[in-house]
Parts: sequence; C-alpha cells; structure tokens
Amino acid sequence: MNINRTLIEQFYNDLDERSRAALDESIAKVVEAKRRGGKVAVVTGSGPNLHEGVTTLVAELIRKGIVDGVTTSSAVINHEMGGVLDRVKMCPANQFGFDENVMPRGNVFEFTDMTDEQLDELSKEMILNRELLSKRHDAEGHFVIKAAANMAYPMGLRTEMLADEIHAICRQTGLPFETVAGWGADNRTMIGAGAEKGVPVLVTIPQLVGGGHVGLAIGDSIPIAERAKRISKIMSAADVIIESAVALTQEIHDGPFETYTGHGIWSWWQGQPVYSLKGKTLIRFDLDENLRKAQDLQKQSAMIQEAINKGLPKTKLSKIPFRMEMSAFARHEGSLPVIGDIGMIWPVFALRVADELNISLDFMSYKQETDDGKAMRQWIVDNIRPFNKEKMKKQLANFR
Repeated sequence: MNINRTLIEQFYNDLDERSRAALDESIAKVVEAKRRGGKVAVVTGSGPNLHEGVTTLVAELIRKGIVDGVTTSSAVINHEMGGVLDRVKMCPANQFGFDENVMPRGNVFEFTDMTDEQLDELSKEMILNRELLSKRHDAEGHFVIKAAANMAYPMGLRTEMLADEIHAICRQTGLPFETVAGWGADNRTMIGAGAEKGVPVLVTIPQLVGGGHVGLAIGDSIPIAERAKRISKIMSAADVIIESAVALTQEIHDGPFETYTGHGIWSWWQGQPVYSLKGKTLIRFDLDENLRKAQDLQKQSAMIQEAINKGLPKTKLSKIPFRMEMSAFARHEGSLPVIGDIGMIWPVFALRVADELNISLDFMSYKQETDDGKAMRQWIVDNIRPFNKEKMKKQLANFR
C-alpha cells in the first residue's frame, strides 16, 4: 500500500497547536523507549478504531516490532474474526417474513456480500439457509461497508458459532479466547499479528460486554482474576501506554494491581505481584476536550488531587463531566492528551515513529472521509480474510 505523506502532513497541520505539540512529544517518547529496548502498549476501544483503520494499523505496528502489547474490546475481536470490515447488503426485513419485534432498529436484515463459490466453501462447516440466500440479489436494499461478521448473514452467525467452538478449546488448554482466535485470524488483524509474534492481545474487563457470543466466550475463557493479572503484566512491562478512543480503562488507572493511581495497595499488602504507573508515559488519542481540561485544572490548581484528598466529588468541583479514568490521567505527571480525530492522529504518529526507527510500513490508515481513507477501507474488505478454522487446528495440534 502506498503511503500518502502529503495527506498525513496535512492531518498534522489540521490539529490544534497544543495537540501538535503533544503529538510531537508522544512520538519522541515512543522512539526513545524503543531505541533503548523499551516496550509500548496500546489500549484501544472499538467503533472508530475499526472504521478509521486504526486496529489494522496497530496490527502492522505489532508485526514491525513497534507495539508490544494490546488491550481492546470484545467487539473488536468479533470483527477481526470476520475480517475487520466487510461489505453487506442492508434490506428491509419484512421482505423475508421476519418478525419485526426481534429485528434490529429500523427493521433491517443484512447479508454479507459473498460469491456463490465462497458460500459453497462456507457450507462445508455450517448449514446455510439457501432459500433465504437466494433472495438476497433481488431484494430491495443498499450496500455499505461496516464492521465485519456482526449482524449480517451468514458471517455474523458463523462467528457466533465459532465462539462456542473456540471456548471449548480454551477450557481444554487454559488459554484466553483471544489467543486461540488469533491462531486462525488473518495476521493483519491485531489478534492474528499477536499470535504470530507472541505479543499479548487481551480484552479489558470493562469491555467484555459486546460482540454477542464472542464477548460471552471471551469472558468465560479465563477467570476475571487471571485476566486482570495478564493485563497488569502488559501494563507493567510497558514504558509507554497509548490509549485510543476508549471509554473505560480501569485496569490502567484504577486497577487491582496498580499502586500509583489504582487500588493495588491491598494486593501488595497481601504479597501479590503489583506494578506502578509512576515514571511511565500515558498518551491519550481522543476527541474529548474534557481530558485536556481536567489535566489543565490539575496543573493550574491541583484541583483533582485536592478533591481526592478531601473526599469531594470531582465532577462538581471541576464543572466538567468526569469519566473514571480522567482522574488518574489528569493527575499523572507523564500524561499527554492529544485531542483530535484518531483517523488523523494515528497516521502521523505511526509514520513518524517508523521513519525515526528506520522501519518501512506496509499498511497505513487514513481518516475515513478522505479518498485515501475510502480506498483503505476497501483494501481491508478485499484483503483481510475471515477466521480460518484449519489454520487454528494446525496451531492447536502444535500446542498439544
């Protein structure tokens, strides 16, 4: 994939002055850490990270040795198993005689855009409703590119069924769902790249809900305490932690094993392994201006820490809506809020870090509204393949 350096430079120039300065410092922190053998962890949400190509870019950064650990949402795992993005036909459901009461909002039923040859291959592993599929071509509707393998038939249903199969393997092996799913995933997904490179990719506890049966299977694959410990190891090892459009990050800022801003004191008291965010760099790519406002309040008047010391409500004192993680982020000396569209921030960050480290990138994300962003999304649809059961089975045989 060609890299449009002119567009990426434009993205940088379109950020406000403070975000450009914070992004420059973020890039310098990552480059410095990598040059001395340090590690970088990425904490992603779902939604925008998928549609802007960020999860695919993070997968590329895993493959190139820049990213050393990832946390994400169960929805992202679901979509990566389906190929990240796919093209679906959205149709009024009443054409097929479905009960509107159980249809999604808008009474819509979706079909994955697949050839007859692809459907024949899929029929080897699941029973297909051929009568329903025969109606998809002539049905009223429109095509759209969206997050893969979720609501569309048959790939959405296939992923739900795969979740149960993978969960059974997790119970036999003691491995997290994400690891086993990564065995069969395309290596241009985060879970696939993580499996290939031995880099941990895990769903955070607040983000377990989502992705249908995939979310349930992820939650059931290993105990919550084990998940928390594995995530704490990622954060403990990281010199730099990058948060990307994610709403809940308690494991980082408020976790049971973190001692600087979290609740880890009692884990330490009981002799359990703990870690500290002290001395680490926390970077946040986000559209929410309140993140920077909260940090400004802390820097100008120590308001956030004072509220905590006095047991007072932070939201009322600061006069801004407060997310749980804002408190620790604002108080942490190494936090860097980069406020702006992640579709603009990530390409600048990734390209400049790669250039500084003399690494050539084979994939680049772009803001989805641009021509390059539209081409990137189509490239993902055309090239990133859905989960492959045979590939997973080979890895399982090697594991045993």
